[in-house]
Amino acid sequence: MSTALTYQSGFGNEYASEALSGALPQGRNSPQKVAHGLFAELMSGTAFTAPRAANQRTWMYRRQPSAVAGGYEPLAHATLKTGAKDGVVVAPNPMRWDPTPIPETAMGFVQGLHTVAVNGDADAQVGLAVHLYLVNRSMVDSAFVNADGEMLIVPQTGALTITTELGVLEVAPGEIALLPRGMAFRVAVDGPSRGYICENYGAAFRLPELGPIGSNGLANRRDFLAPVAAFEEPGNACRIVRKVGGALWAATLPSTPFNVVAWHGNLAPVKYDTANFMTIGSISFDHPDPSIFTVLTSPSDTPGWANCDFVIFPPRWLVAEDTFRPPWYHRNMMSEFMGLVHGQYDAKPEGFRPGGMSLHNCMVPHGPDAEAFERASNAALAPHKLEDTLAFMFESRWRFHPTEFAMNGGALDARYAECWAPLAATKG
Repeated sequence: MSTALTYQSGFGNEYASEALSGALPQGRNSPQKVAHGLFAELMSGTAFTAPRAANQRTWMYRRQPSAVAGGYEPLAHATLKTGAKDGVVVAPNPMRWDPTPIPETAMGFVQGLHTVAVNGDADAQVGLAVHLYLVNRSMVDSAFVNADGEMLIVPQTGALTITTELGVLEVAPGEIALLPRGMAFRVAVDGPSRGYICENYGAAFRLPELGPIGSNGLANRRDFLAPVAAFEEPGNACRIVRKVGGALWAATLPSTPFNVVAWHGNLAPVKYDTANFMTIGSISFDHPDPSIFTVLTSPSDTPGWANCDFVIFPPRWLVAEDTFRPPWYHRNMMSEFMGLVHGQYDAKPEGFRPGGMSLHNCMVPHGPDAEAFERASNAALAPHKLEDTLAFMFESRWRFHPTEFAMNGGALDARYAECWAPLAATKG
C-alpha cells in the first residue's frame, strides 16, 4: 500500500483541511462568495438542534454542489437486504459459516455486497445489518451513498483504498474504516478482497465510556485517523448509487462527486488500526466480561443495552490464576455475531476459520468447544500470550435474522453444534 497519504488524528474532532490555499473560509461558514468560485455545502449527521456535545456536521467547499445529478432509477440487487423484514425464520440454534469464496467473475464493491444477518428497521433508525463484501474489481467512474446507515468496514483479506468526499483512506486487514451515513465513497482493491460490514441504522458509533477504567485504556481518540482534503479534476460522467430504505437507486452525475476542495467539521470518515487497542484484563483470577474489549458503541434508548457494540479480541496476555481462561459457557440477552480476521480464536481452535462467521442469538447457549474446554481445563496456568489472532463481534440488543443467502449460500456449517457433543454429563 502507498505511504504517501497523510491523515488528521482524533475521533470526533473539529477537523479542518484544504487542498488549495485559501479555500477554507475563516470566521464564517457560508460567505457570499467562496474563494476559488467554490460552493458551500453543509452535511449534518444529527438533527440541527442536537446537544452541542452530540451534534455532528461538516462544511464542504466544493467545485459543484452534490444536488447536481440526473434522475434516479431503481437498481436491483439480489443479495443486499435491509432490516428484520428481510430475514428468514430459523430455529434458535447456534450457527456458524465457513469462509465464503470470492467470485472469479468481475465483482465491484456494490455488486459484491452479500447480507448475512439483519435486525431492526432502517426507516425507524434502529438496528443494523451485517454484510460480507466479496470484491475483485475496483469501482471506476462510480460512487456509493448509503442514506440508511453508517458503515463500519472490517477488511479480512485484501487492502482497500476508499475515496470519500473528504479525502482518501487506505485500509488493510487489521484496520477498520468508519464511513458516515450519507457520504459518497468509492472503493478500489489491489486484488481479491473479502471483509465484513456493520451497517448501523441507529445512533452513530462513538467511543464507549471507560467507567472505573479511568482516563486511559481501550481505543484512544488520537489513534483514529481522518483524511485530509483531496479533490479530483472534472472528468467522465459518474454513476452514483444511493441506498434509501433498503432500495438501491442509480443516477448519472456530470462529473466526479469527489470535488471537495476544503472542509471543516466533526463528521468525517476515519480509519483505526486495531493494533493500537489497549486491552484490559484480569491480573488475579476470573475471566472479565467481553465488554472490556469494546472499540465503538452505538447506544440505544436504554442505558447499557447497545444498539450495537463493536468488540475485538486482539493479541493479549493471559495471566489469571486458578481460572478457566477462554470465555465461559454463557447465554446472553445481547445477540452476538462474530467474525475472524486472522489466526485462531481461543474458544474455537478448529472449525472457526479466517473469513468465517458465527451467530449466537439472544439466550442461545454457547461457549468453548470440547477441544478448547479440555485444553483449558488442564493447561499449566503460566503467563501465556495469545498471538497472531484477531476476532471481532457485532453485539446487539436486537435479535439477528439470517438471510436467505446466509442459510442457503453454501457456507453454513450444518454440523456446528456437534463441537459440544463430547462434553459428557458429570456423574454423582
